[in-house]
Amino acid sequence: MVRSNTQAWASQRVFRYHEKLIQSVLFLCAALSVLTTAAIIMVLLGNAVYAPGAKKAFFEQVSVWQFLTGTHWKPVDGPAGRFGMIPLFSGTFMVALIASVVSVPLGLGAAIYMSEYAAPREREFLKPILEVLAGIPSVVYGFFALKFITPYILKPAMGLFGLELGTFNTLSAGIVVGIMVTPLIASLSEDVIRSVPRSLREAAYALGSTRFDVSARVVVPAALSGILAAFLLAFSRAIGETMAVVIAGGQQPIATMNPLRGAQTMTSFMVHASTGDSAADSISRMSIYAIGIALFVVTLTINLISGWILRRFREVYQ
Repeated sequence: MVRSNTQAWASQRVFRYHEKLIQSVLFLCAALSVLTTAAIIMVLLGNAVYAPGAKKAFFEQVSVWQFLTGTHWKPVDGPAGRFGMIPLFSGTFMVALIASVVSVPLGLGAAIYMSEYAAPREREFLKPILEVLAGIPSVVYGFFALKFITPYILKPAMGLFGLELGTFNTLSAGIVVGIMVTPLIASLSEDVIRSVPRSLREAAYALGSTRFDVSARVVVPAALSGILAAFLLAFSRAIGETMAVVIAGGQQPIATMNPLRGAQTMTSFMVHASTGDSAADSISRMSIYAIGIALFVVTLTINLISGWILRRFREVYQ
C-alpha cells in the first residue's frame, strides 16, 4: 500500500514537472514574438529617430512635418533631396485599394460557395487549390502581371476606350495583389461563416427562405464581424506586398491616383533603396528606416482596427 502511494506520488510529480516544462516552452514562444517585435522597433527608431554616435538619424535631418506632408520624393544626398512620403503613400494606398476591389467579391463569393453551396467533395477539391494560390511566390505573380495581365488583358481593354496603359502601372499591380490575397479572405471568411450555428440556418429554412436568402440575409450578417476583420487583414497584407508590386508597378514616385500610370509603393522603395550603392550612414539609406516606421504604423493601426471590430461586433451564440 505504501509502495503504491509512493508510485502515485512520483508519477504525479513527474506530471507536474512536464506541465511546468510545457508552460515554460509556450511562454518562451510567446515572449520570442514580443521580443522580435521590440527588436524591430528598436532598429527602426535607432536609425530613423535617434542614432547614437557620429551619424545622424533621418529625422534629425528631415522634419517630421516635411516627411508627412511633402509631395516630392527624391531620396538623394545634398540640397536636391526631397523626402515627402505622399507619393509613396498614394501608390501604396492605390495598389491596396485596387487589390481590395478585386479580392473582396472573389474571396467572399468563394467562402459563401464553399460553406453554403458546395458538396463535401467539391469543398475538398477547391480548398487545396486556394491554398496553392496562397503558396505561389510573389515574384511569380509579378512576372505574371507584367507578361500576361498587362499586355493581353489590360492593354486591349484600355484600347477600346482610347486610353494608354504603360508597361508598368498600378492597375496591373493591384489586380495581381488582389489575386494573391483572395485565398486569405476566402479561408478566413469561410471559417467564420461555418462557425455560424446551424440553428439559424434551419430557422430561416423553416420560414420558407431560399438558400440565397439564408446565405445573404442570415449567415453573412451573423458572421459580419469576422468577415470585416478578414478584409482588413487582407488589406494590411496588400499594403505590405513587395516583389509583385516592384515588378508590375514600376519605380516612379509620383503623387497620382491614376491607376494607368506607374507608381512606387513604400515597400518597393525599400527594396530599391536597399540594393543601391549609397553609404550606410547617408540620408538616402536612412530614409529606408523612416519608411519602415511609417509602414509599421499603418499596418499596426489596421490590425488594431481589425481587433476592435472583432470585439465590438462579435455575435455570441449559445
